Amino acid sequence: SKEKFERAFPADFISEAIDQTRGWFYSQMAVSTLVFGESDFRTVVCLGLILAEDGRKMSKHLGNILEPIPLMDRHGADAVRWFMLAGGSPWASRRVGHSTIQETVRKVLLTFWNAVSFQSLYARTSGWAPVGDAPAVADRPVMDRWLVAVRNQLIDQVTAALEGYDTQRAGALLSDFVDDLSNWYVRRSRRRFWAGDEAALWTLHETLDVVARLMAPMAPFITERVWQDMIVPAVPGAPESVHLATWPTVQGEGVDADLIESMAVARRLVELGRGARSEAQVKTRQPLRRILVPGASFAKLGAELVAEIANELNVGAVESFASAGDVVDYTAKGNFRALGKRFGKDTPKVAAAIAAADAAALAVELDEKGSASVDFDGGTVVSADEVLISERPRAGWSVVNEQGETVALDLELTQELVRAGLVREVIRLVQEQRKSSGLEVSDRIALTWTADGELAQALREASSFVAEEVLATSLSEGEPTGDVVSDEGLGLRFALSKA
Repeated sequence: SKEKFERAFPADFISEAIDQTRGWFYSQMAVSTLVFGESDFRTVVCLGLILAEDGRKMSKHLGNILEPIPLMDRHGADAVRWFMLAGGSPWASRRVGHSTIQETVRKVLLTFWNAVSFQSLYARTSGWAPVGDAPAVADRPVMDRWLVAVRNQLIDQVTAALEGYDTQRAGALLSDFVDDLSNWYVRRSRRRFWAGDEAALWTLHETLDVVARLMAPMAPFITERVWQDMIVPAVPGAPESVHLATWPTVQGEGVDADLIESMAVARRLVELGRGARSEAQVKTRQPLRRILVPGASFAKLGAELVAEIANELNVGAVESFASAGDVVDYTAKGNFRALGKRFGKDTPKVAAAIAAADAAALAVELDEKGSASVDFDGGTVVSADEVLISERPRAGWSVVNEQGETVALDLELTQELVRAGLVREVIRLVQEQRKSSGLEVSDRIALTWTADGELAQALREASSFVAEEVLATSLSEGEPTGDVVSDEGLGLRFALSKA
């Protein structure tokens, strides 16, 4: 009828490949314009062509086509679907092959699946289920509050991307989030999951629920499996399918932009700290006394984030360069781009005054007040963004500077630190033996060991710490029997058994 036609005309969306530009797209528009005076579609996505891995167009003539069903049989329908939706701009031609689709599986779908498996394992081990009232977000540790903030941000951004038909951006957002979830949140929170921490279990469960809903249009099968395994059995009244669930909305306090920025600073400092360890060829397992970070960055970190950095980098303390006293040499120079906006042709003179100033005093003043006075034109106040301060510790430090940000690791090893490093090496060996013995992550063990000199003393002093780390109900010093593991370099022999 005329009424039904007017409700459906013009169409909201049409999509075909680029070879239909002069055919299907143009023919429809021309006929519709002649008959009705307007185009018969509002939004068009003109798709690129599918190419083989060598860049040539796929065609039956060349014999280089990949049939879709065998491709899905090998990699899974979700992997093929995700690659087509998020593997590039829809209008750009793309290369399709087994290696490119396998990368999608590894980076996105498998990482998501592993996070779900991790949650399921520790929820089961702790006897936890998502029933009752969850802890208030404001009362949860900083890692949980950060995950809630970036989760809310993800909901906003993915929703906007899909409403704009931008599946590539939606896929990139989800892929980055899943990576952060697995390689930052879960990894940094492992100890809390081992302990059955309720806030951690709630936070991860809520997040996986949201991610499953957001991913469902692009990966309908894996998200449905997750929903059936994790949500339906555990959540009373849950929709019977992820595809019948409501679209996620921002919860709680919304997007905490300040916390997201502070965590970004913390993660950047961690990356620089890892770089400093690598440059000094010091393993992460070897504890160090402290790391120095820029004062401006340190000011953005609360006590909880400072503790996260210290734990991640295995250092005793995180301090600012301003608190390091005389172990640091400072240099100062003008930021010509920032100075030029205010001083114009006098910029070189102001920069010279900055370079001539006492760099250490200038650094302290800028750190404390955000501005400082330099000797130009009777005294001129410059702001922190107009001065570039470089901080370089003296001998015995490993220093890394990237994009104007510097961190420094104190490399001095006391006898206490050396012993702590030896203990960490033992823990690593025992954990590897646990895995190779087929033990579950929650299984308790009995450990018998014998060691030489310094290591023996270190293990005696740290016995409770070692037992906690390797889930040992008993640590016995004596000649081990049975399946004995030896490390001649450490001078260690041990054996373990399920308790």
